[in-house]
Amino acid sequence: METPQSPYGYETDGPATPYPSRPPGTPSPSLDAQRLWVGGLMTAVVAALTAVVAVLLVRGVLGIPVFAPEGNGAMGDVSTGLLAGGAFVAALAATGLMHVLIIASPGPVRFFSWIVGLVTAVMMLLPFTTEATSAAKVGTAAVYLVIGIAIGSLLTAVARGAVRRGR
Repeated sequence: METPQSPYGYETDGPATPYPSRPPGTPSPSLDAQRLWVGGLMTAVVAALTAVVAVLLVRGVLGIPVFAPEGNGAMGDVSTGLLAGGAFVAALAATGLMHVLIIASPGPVRFFSWIVGLVTAVMMLLPFTTEATSAAKVGTAAVYLVIGIAIGSLLTAVARGAVRRGR
């Protein structure tokens, strides 16, 4: 009997089979959705408070204007409370994204980290599309950076704690 050949010239044991994602007999990991969403809610609270602290530091202590004046494009004149609310909602949206990625994708934390990093970069670049002063652009970008780091780092840790590995 002749040994089958793969299309690349290698000998095979038979018909091609897909590679298993884990060894046979290993239980699949399970998601504790309640733990994920409670952690996501706590992350949202921390993100909102991070926004408040960052604005107080940049605007109040350092004297750097944080947002573009009204009429200067998409940034407008945003209040600290609105920014904190936006950070809260962004963290909840990120929790939803993480939930979907854990259920449906390989390497969910890696994809999540890339997505959060790129969204943070977009938010940091937005102030530079306005006619605000350089100080206001840098100050606003710094606030967005800190919020993005808080959301990304906390939710990746929450996700790792919410996934139970089979024993």
